[in-house]
Amino acid sequence: MSFEKWGYTFEGAFTDPASLEQRSGVYVIWCKTGDNWKVLDVGESHNVQERVMNHAREDCWKRNCTGVIYYSVTYTPNLQQAGRQQIEQEIRNPTSPPCGEI
Repeated sequence: MSFEKWGYTFEGAFTDPASLEQRSGVYVIWCKTGDNWKVLDVGESHNVQERVMNHAREDCWKRNCTGVIYYSVTYTPNLQQAGRQQIEQEIRNPTSPPCGEI
């Protein structure tokens, strides 16, 4: 399943980070409480599945979510790290996630 947000197409949202592919992209960590979705964190990696499954900020996600944590990603096969970081910042600025910073 995919959805459009912030001008990008995202895959997900998944409850299992293993559903993310081992590809480069920008990931968004969400908290869903009832019908409300909140961005917990945004990041980028050359391997989003590995990064999310081994993330140092996982405790922050859990502390800031009283509902269910979800994972989504926009894959960026044609971008290097600087391009992914630009997308990350474009998402962080309007959402002000409680975990992490660029």
